[in-house]
Amino acid sequence: MEKQQNQHKKATPKNWIKFTFWTILYLLFLAWLGSWWAVIFIPFIFDAYITKKIPWGWWRNSKNKTTRQVMSWVDAIVFALVAVYFVNLYFFQNYVIPSSSLEKSLLTGDYLFVSKMSYGPRTPNTPLHMPLTSHTIPLLGTKSFISWPQWDYRRIKGFGHIKQNDIVVFNYPAGDTVAAKIQDQDYYAMCYEIGQQLYPSNLSGLSPQAQMQAFQTIYNVGRDYILSNPDKFGKLLARPVDMRENYVKRCVGLPGQWLRIKNGLVYINGKLNKQPDNVQYSYIVTLKYDIPEDFCKEYGISMEDRSETVSENNFNVRRMPLTKRAYDALKKRTDMVVSITPSPSTDGIMLYPHYKITGWNCNNYGPIWIPKKGKTMKLNLASLPLYLRPIQIYEHNKVEVRDGKIFINDKVANSYTFKMDYYWMMGDNRDNSADSRFWGFVPEDHIVGKPIMIWLSLNKDYGWFDGKIRWNRLFRFVDNIK
Repeated sequence: MEKQQNQHKKATPKNWIKFTFWTILYLLFLAWLGSWWAVIFIPFIFDAYITKKIPWGWWRNSKNKTTRQVMSWVDAIVFALVAVYFVNLYFFQNYVIPSSSLEKSLLTGDYLFVSKMSYGPRTPNTPLHMPLTSHTIPLLGTKSFISWPQWDYRRIKGFGHIKQNDIVVFNYPAGDTVAAKIQDQDYYAMCYEIGQQLYPSNLSGLSPQAQMQAFQTIYNVGRDYILSNPDKFGKLLARPVDMRENYVKRCVGLPGQWLRIKNGLVYINGKLNKQPDNVQYSYIVTLKYDIPEDFCKEYGISMEDRSETVSENNFNVRRMPLTKRAYDALKKRTDMVVSITPSPSTDGIMLYPHYKITGWNCNNYGPIWIPKKGKTMKLNLASLPLYLRPIQIYEHNKVEVRDGKIFINDKVANSYTFKMDYYWMMGDNRDNSADSRFWGFVPEDHIVGKPIMIWLSLNKDYGWFDGKIRWNRLFRFVDNIK
């Protein structure tokens, strides 16, 4: 006791001020998190500044110069990693655009600062994971997390909520299961596509219940094929919400709204939604000769944009995504262009919902109601396929259809009250975007954050001394990209 009192006496007023400052800051942080169990760490702050029982900086007094040098680097690196980890978890995250789904609003190679404070950061679902990695440890190729324990979804209060047409980063909803050797493809889409090839069926004229059963059979056939061919697909991997791929899209539909797409235009509650300034649609372009590089640079036509040929025998017939500006410019170039016609729209089993014949396609879709937390909707066999995945997968209910009746958790259900808000996400590159039209609603627990600024932009089509850095995009605020 006497020794401890002597230690307290050695603590200078400066130490007490530091201890008080960091303790108050730590308590404010815990109050913001709404999690008080971490007060157990306050004694460590007290020891670091006052009692100093734990030799935190033992290496500083070492007589070995090498030890002091090495440990000073280790100390700095550990501090930096811990600081970056908490900043990444609760405040900001770096994200790079990997694909062209938002072009020409956000480009492949844009590096973004993503604010988690804008919509409120989530507490981790998977607390035991390798910091600063995604779902896989680089180089090793092994998963970066331990699936147990799993914490319930909780979001800390942020600055605001998602607004109409916000660009949003979120975890890929259909990424709960992936095939290890083909992780960049939608597992569920593969199941339906393979199942349809192996078990072709005429689904028209079937009752809603018979349609659901037929779609389930098609899915099972595809799933069984994938499971029986591990050499081609690898084993199936399950991923918690916060360990899934990050996607970035534009939120065109908010909770409680009705959405419909007519001739490629999005309508919300019957009113035309604002088109993105640089929205792209795909066209079949027949060329007399290849598009000059200077023309492509001027109108933002990337190598990827002009790489898809429609016919193996004719390289000059291509499917190309074009902005209105690029379309108008090409249309005028009769010396170079033979014809430009709209590209056929995707339809059928690949579109959401997978358990219902809707007759919808990517350009004519809906109407569909976007679920809102606390709102109750009537359920029947016709509407169930639209909301089966939210009810069953995202909100963890057991759903069955028996004798023409819907059972939720073994009770007959004629309605359902949603526990979360949902969003409808679409890419600005409308005909080249895997989005909600293919995998449905994005639950609120999948929302990561809001892109704030482009801090770097690299063009993969060019070299470092030939336009690789897009200087005009650096430090551009994403909110200004409408």
